[in-house]
Amino acid sequence: MQKFTLLGILFFLLTAPVSFAQRIVFSGHVTEAATGQPVPFASVFVRGTSLGATADENGRFQLTVPQPVDSLTAGAVGFRPLSRKVSRQPQQTVGFALKSSSFALGEVTVHGGENPAFAILRKVQAHKKEHDKAQLGSFEFDSYNRVEVSLSDVTARLAKQKVIRDMTSVAQTVGEMERNASGKPTVPVFASEVLSRYYVRHRPNREREDIKHSQLHGVAPRDGSVLSQVLGSSFQDYDFYPNWQIVMGKDFISPIAEGWRITYDYDLEDSVLVGQDRCYQLKVFPRRPQDLAFTGRIWITMKDYALRRVDLSVDPKANINFVDQIRVYQDLAPTPAGPWLPQRTRVVVGLKPNKKQTGLLVRFNTVNSNFATDQPHEAKFYEQPFASAVDALEVPAGFWNQHRPDTLSAQEVRTLTALDSVGKLRSVQSALELADLLVTGYKQVGKLEIGPIPSLYTYNNVEGSRLQVGFRTTGDLSPNWFARTYVAYGTKDRDVKYGLSGYRVLARRNWTLLRFERSHDVDQVALLDNDYAIENPLFDAAVRFGNIKPGRPLWRDVTGLSAQSDLFHGFTQKLTLRHQRFDPLYDFAYYTSDLHQPGAPTADKFSLSEVILESRYAPDEVLIQNKNRRYAVGLRKWPVFTFRYTLGIDNVLGSDFQYQKFNLLVAQSLPLGQLGRTEYTLDAGYIPSTVPYPVLKTHLGNESPIYTSNAYNLMRYFEFVSDRYASLHAEHYFEGLFINSVPVLKKLDWRLLASANVLYGGVSEANRLATPTVDSQGQNLPTFRPLGTAPYVEMGYGVENIFKVLRVDFIHRLTYLDNPGAKNFGVKVCAQFKL
Repeated sequence: MQKFTLLGILFFLLTAPVSFAQRIVFSGHVTEAATGQPVPFASVFVRGTSLGATADENGRFQLTVPQPVDSLTAGAVGFRPLSRKVSRQPQQTVGFALKSSSFALGEVTVHGGENPAFAILRKVQAHKKEHDKAQLGSFEFDSYNRVEVSLSDVTARLAKQKVIRDMTSVAQTVGEMERNASGKPTVPVFASEVLSRYYVRHRPNREREDIKHSQLHGVAPRDGSVLSQVLGSSFQDYDFYPNWQIVMGKDFISPIAEGWRITYDYDLEDSVLVGQDRCYQLKVFPRRPQDLAFTGRIWITMKDYALRRVDLSVDPKANINFVDQIRVYQDLAPTPAGPWLPQRTRVVVGLKPNKKQTGLLVRFNTVNSNFATDQPHEAKFYEQPFASAVDALEVPAGFWNQHRPDTLSAQEVRTLTALDSVGKLRSVQSALELADLLVTGYKQVGKLEIGPIPSLYTYNNVEGSRLQVGFRTTGDLSPNWFARTYVAYGTKDRDVKYGLSGYRVLARRNWTLLRFERSHDVDQVALLDNDYAIENPLFDAAVRFGNIKPGRPLWRDVTGLSAQSDLFHGFTQKLTLRHQRFDPLYDFAYYTSDLHQPGAPTADKFSLSEVILESRYAPDEVLIQNKNRRYAVGLRKWPVFTFRYTLGIDNVLGSDFQYQKFNLLVAQSLPLGQLGRTEYTLDAGYIPSTVPYPVLKTHLGNESPIYTSNAYNLMRYFEFVSDRYASLHAEHYFEGLFINSVPVLKKLDWRLLASANVLYGGVSEANRLATPTVDSQGQNLPTFRPLGTAPYVEMGYGVENIFKVLRVDFIHRLTYLDNPGAKNFGVKVCAQFKL
């Protein structure tokens, strides 16, 4: 046995050098023969094989082949392919100087005096539907996505920070650092690779992505499973056939949109060969540089006027914040069914607060293969939009070298090597922990997260100094359980408060949960009807600071149990059983009998027992999962509908009232093309029962100078209470629609906006009389005011993007101006970070 083992080792030692010697690494530069300028994203390949690589945006490439070859060929859109003989040396530098390629233009009908490119664009519109992938019943493909992130133009001040010094030192140990377009070295931060299978079905529209394998390098968050889903093909879908392409959360008009002549101008530059397709080469550029539009080139096939390739950038003058550059390069290929699908996409994004600060350079590289069309799966298959293999992050050594569909350049290899060491630096880990703390409000300690940190200490005039400690569990402790708890103590009221909540994941496919809740704490009437609010640790701490008596504080005990499940994708059902006990800390009373008049019996405490049914329909909401959490990461087109029915039952666990509540909420963000974007929320409710006013709907006012989008910004706190209401909150963002046309103002990059809040409401006579206005000693009690027959209306206009972060709203209140303290005009400001 030892003999065979020794022979095996000798065989390996003898053959390994020969095998390694067969590997040949080619690197070089692809340029234009006429000008010497680089040819970005040129293809370098071995004819008759699948071996090849794509040059970067500066025309540089690296290609590794497993055995000697006779020649390499380089090609690019608009250039003749060029082949070069190569040797058997293990490392070689090969340069390509490509000559332009053109041939006679195909026949198109051009009107007298008309730009000839317009005739081609009309043909594109006529054939657009037959080439759009949306016409396919279904399609699927394998997808490889690589993302690389680095710091660019690092300032001298930032370079002195320990974490940057450490990262730079590690990067320098593996070779020369990569340089940006201006020749300055960059500092690698993060890189990822994801292999997946992507599925799409139309009519109804459904998507699914199965993450097969993923790899993260460098400064990566703790939860790699969530990041792998976000970096998959679902979030790298650049499609120019629809009129609008969303890039960095902004709506850019496509150069082949139906209204192309309004936004773009075109030049017919050449006729070239792209692969085997003869194409028109068109230069496109926006009529107004500040518009959210592209500049660059598109290639249209002569045979059927399909979009074959794009190489587009965003004009530096475009009204978009913090973005230094955006460039999108995409190759498309036809399917047997006719429509075209993206085969290769490369995107470069540069983010920079201003010219003097450090920037962030992000590169996305996507390669799609193994296409299949019109083979739809059953509807249940698409119910889970994302599925990540349990061992997706666990890949054997050498896996990516064998399965990566393109070849890494020498610089990319050095970057990944450096990032593997960067991620282990203590200074980097500390920076990640700090960033995680700022975003979530929690600090991870082992398998628990301590927090929320902002709530560790607060002060108000009811509790005094409030000291709180709490934690929540992570998926590392249990993939099927999530729990959160806290304990607090006030130095003024000398009372202990506590809370415990959590859930058990019963099924992941339809995200079936069983929730529980128990708490004993000081709350405020102003915040009771706040079930739709998003969890925000900073807000939760802020509402406990300062004078909270105007919010009408009260003790609140809550015990609840609920079950939740998705009947199908986007349609979530929830059943809640909840008991609450309220003990107001201000002067409050309500009648305990049907006799609502002075002298009738009253009480100042009450309890509620409720059954709550909630249906939420978000047909195109994007959801991702980790071990024990699910996150919504955006909507695409349709509104979200939420209906809630609440049944209050009396004489159950000491409850005092029987009542019903109905609520419908509709929210949507509407892209309107050149006109901008409208966001609206419709909210309607009805309470056909007699209950004290804390159980009714208190409309959220805003007496602060800070603009709040979900509040009535010129309404006072507790100015109006309703048991029936319908409201509209609407904001329209014009982007640069008007200001971009004014020469003096367009340099400021300001953006106009408009807002409107309209509220109809009222209170029944029974609910008006349910609470007395004076106590037994004749002292006035706090009461409430209902709306009359007229609606509450406030209209506003404003400017955002002042110094890129400030928004100023000028608001006019149009109704109920005779109410005490009412203001007919106000100016509100807020800080916001938008691209």
